[in-house]
Amino acid sequence: HIELAKPVYHVGFLNKIKKVLETVCYNCSKIKLDESNPQFADACKIREPKARFNAVWRLCKAKSTCDSDNTAGDEENNFGDDAGTNPEKKKSHGGCGNKQPTIRREGLRLIGTWKPDKDAQEEASQGEKKPILPSEVLSIFKHITSDEIRKMGLSEDYARPEWMVITVLP
Repeated sequence: HIELAKPVYHVGFLNKIKKVLETVCYNCSKIKLDESNPQFADACKIREPKARFNAVWRLCKAKSTCDSDNTAGDEENNFGDDAGTNPEKKKSHGGCGNKQPTIRREGLRLIGTWKPDKDAQEEASQGEKKPILPSEVLSIFKHITSDEIRKMGLSEDYARPEWMVITVLP
């Protein structure tokens, strides 16, 4: 094996890498949507993996922020009421709430554009553009859990996202 000094994108998977990046959070590597969203819950029920991936991607690509936990306040209110035994209680998403970049492919590179806040829009009308490096993508993909990989419609045994970024030549 030849170990590469830096990770590189696998050219054959560049479109899929872009779609996975648009599906997961750039900061916490969780899927941008929560199962409390009825459209996302329906998309997760699709049995065919390719159709499920496309349905989840279509829903997530439009999201500009990661869904954050808004159940923290609810847990405090239910402290004395058997909160642990309530079957209706959903598992928390654990998202970070950070802004997400708009990802564009330019040749063999991926470029992320972070839109400015409404307050800062007067200063810079255009968003901050920066290349998304393969090493960053590898780090994001390594932090995606097996459960999230299944929800996206990928196989954790045969198609883990981090395998789409080359670190070693056989």
